[in-house]
Amino acid sequence: MATDHPVTLAVRALRAGNVVFEPHVFSYEPRGGTRHSAQVLGADEHVVIKTLIFEDETRAPLCVLMHGDREVSTKRLARQIGKKRVAPCEPEVAEKHSGYLVGGTSPFGLKKRMPLYAERTIGELDRLFVNGGARGFLVAISAADLARVLAPVWVDAATEGA
Repeated sequence: MATDHPVTLAVRALRAGNVVFEPHVFSYEPRGGTRHSAQVLGADEHVVIKTLIFEDETRAPLCVLMHGDREVSTKRLARQIGKKRVAPCEPEVAEKHSGYLVGGTSPFGLKKRMPLYAERTIGELDRLFVNGGARGFLVAISAADLARVLAPVWVDAATEGA
C-alpha cells in the first residue's frame, strides 16, 4: 500500500493504537517552529502541539506537550511534578532520549520510556496537529485519541509564548 507520508515509529505507534490520523507533509524550515507549521497548514498555532524533551535534576528525561503559541514554565512544571528543577535538554541529548531529530520529535514511538506531561488545555481541543516523527511531517488527530494512547499526566505549566 503506497503512502504519501513517511512511515515513522510514530506512524507505527499511531496505527498500533488504532488512531485515525490525517498526514500533512510540508517543507521543513529550520527554526520555523510551530509558527511556520501553522502557516503552512492554515491552522491556529494554538492547535499545533510541540513535543519537548526536558530533564529533571537527576538528568532523567521527560516529555512535555505544549501549545505552539505557549511556552513551558519550568518552575511551575517542576513544582507540579515534584521535581527540584526541570530544563530543556540540549538538542543532541533530546535526540538520544527520543530517537527523533529535534524538529521532528513525536510523543508517539519514543525511543526511551519516560514520563509524559501535557498542558491540560490540550485535552480540551477537538483536533490538534502533532509531529509525526520527521521534520516537516505533522499528523492531525483528536485530543481524545492522544489522551487514550499516551495517557499523559495533565499539568498547568503554560506561559504566554513567543
